[in-house]
Amino acid sequence: MELYYSFSVLIVLASFFAYLNIRFLKLPATIGIMIIAMISSILLVISGNIFPDLFLNFSKLIAEFDFTQVLMGAMLNFLLFAGAIHVNLKDLKEQRAPIMVFSTISVIISTVVIGVILDYVTTFMALDVPFIYCLLFGALISPTDPIAVLSILKNANVPKSLETKIAGESLFNDGVAVVVFAVILQLAQDPASDFSLPHVSWLVIKEALGGFLLGILLGVGASKAIHRVDDYKVSVLITLSVVMGGYLIAHAMHISGPLTMVAAGLIIGNFGRKKSAMSPVTKDYLDKFWELIDEILNAILFLFIGFELLLIPNIISFWKIGLICIAIVLFARFISIWIPTKIIPFKKKFEKSTIKILVWGGLRGGVSIALALSIAEGPNKQVIIAITYFVVVFSIIVQGLTIGKLANKILPKAKSAKV
Repeated sequence: MELYYSFSVLIVLASFFAYLNIRFLKLPATIGIMIIAMISSILLVISGNIFPDLFLNFSKLIAEFDFTQVLMGAMLNFLLFAGAIHVNLKDLKEQRAPIMVFSTISVIISTVVIGVILDYVTTFMALDVPFIYCLLFGALISPTDPIAVLSILKNANVPKSLETKIAGESLFNDGVAVVVFAVILQLAQDPASDFSLPHVSWLVIKEALGGFLLGILLGVGASKAIHRVDDYKVSVLITLSVVMGGYLIAHAMHISGPLTMVAAGLIIGNFGRKKSAMSPVTKDYLDKFWELIDEILNAILFLFIGFELLLIPNIISFWKIGLICIAIVLFARFISIWIPTKIIPFKKKFEKSTIKILVWGGLRGGVSIALALSIAEGPNKQVIIAITYFVVVFSIIVQGLTIGKLANKILPKAKSAKV
């Protein structure tokens, strides 16, 4: 009942904030909702002395809502599937080399760069954050968030090929990032664990490859079932069972749930939804259903990101290290993109303008916050959550609102150019 109560409050607030955004702010829905939620959080804190019961009750509601569990165990699966089902597999194949490199090698490079620089900065600022926790922050903040990226790119005037690179990377880098994060977190909490190269490599292969294989099997099976019945009600139920049942299987097998959803969504979206597999009516209902799921869950997610401000006491005291971390993360993003483009012989050379868009378009979002919140209580958790929040908010608001303008400025022929 408490979970139903919490979701009810969030749905009511999300709908109200969405209305205010469309009526007055006229920003992209997710950004507008998050900004209004942040403003509401600030007003709640200010009015806490006048209406202490209201502030305490609402803060308690947000605190009791297990954001990490709900996002990583439920919402992320729906959002990844909803995003992947509309991605063209042919476009991904054309950009497969940079997508594979950016979602694996670039994540590791970024993690190390952020960890090393942050360790130096925290030592200089006398914050006493161990190097392993600096590296942990690097792991959780390095992956670009597929939810934020796919949501923002819908309204950004970015060339199709470049959009595919950014979206494809964000869809696939979660699996690698979560494994890297889990390994570093376990090392931070239990240094006696087995972290030999063969063991870690096996974890990565098992998580990633296992997730892909399971997703492909689910996608193929669901596509065949949809093709045989061609009924929009049953088709929607089948896709729901893939997402919900697929996660349960992935969780039980200890493989990557996010990669399972991406693979299943790509297969169903490119084979199950094709004209020969279903009628236009079924396809229309299926598309609209998952588009609505995507919009509703995005609204709730970004609403909650805005209200996370209430869970970070004395966040103002972290403003210096927060701003520095924004610069560190952007620099690490540049290095992690620039080095592979110089070393790896891609078919098409990466122009400076392309690298700029890839760097600025690498948005961070709810996944990073969820991973930060999953860290066990300790002296380093608060600073990691605070700096993560600074980076995520800057990423979504500043980068999200300007990526389209930047593309128009440095890519004047964006609509026709193949980047």
